[in-house]
Amino acid sequence: MLKILGKASSINVRKVLWTCAELTMPFTREDWGSGFQPTSDPRFLALNPNAMVPVIQDGDFVLWESNSIIRYLAAQYGGQALYPAEPTLRARVDQWMDWQATDLNRSWSYAFMALARQSPAHQDAASIAASCQAWALYMGILDTRLAQTGAYVAGEAFSLADIPIGLSVNRWFATPFGPAHEKPALPAVSAYYDRLAAREGYRLYGRNGMV
Repeated sequence: MLKILGKASSINVRKVLWTCAELTMPFTREDWGSGFQPTSDPRFLALNPNAMVPVIQDGDFVLWESNSIIRYLAAQYGGQALYPAEPTLRARVDQWMDWQATDLNRSWSYAFMALARQSPAHQDAASIAASCQAWALYMGILDTRLAQTGAYVAGEAFSLADIPIGLSVNRWFATPFGPAHEKPALPAVSAYYDRLAAREGYRLYGRNGMV
């Protein structure tokens, strides 16, 4: 049986958990990370020298990096509806997954740590403002895309790309900007947020009170 190493509150672990739900795939999970078994433990470092969750063990096969993991699971366990084999369709899914991991993820980093996590190391007002502005810019790009498709980020059908992006959308709505940093209205993203909530995997691992 697939084993997932990582605490359930981690956004990157939740990508893997949600993917397993979409694939109706059984798994076991061990708590690793802050507050649990430390990823600096030599046993964990032997699996992932980056000391980051998640890691999976699928028999003798070990894999880290959350987007690589969910691509592997979809390809290995009958997830063609999530991750099509046809090159142009797969490329569109990969494009939006990579965009989330780079542009969108990078934009929110400082603001999220300051406003949601209340990190003492992330309280510079100018940096918070810049991060909120960048985050809103990229969420606006997502809103335009969703207005075009009228459904999901890669097209009319739910795909693997909607898992990391859906978790990002949950983080957007759950992070309080406060009066100094107003969030723009994003009607297509709001509709998408509600559309995803119809999926059991999202209710369990995305829109579940965790950010």
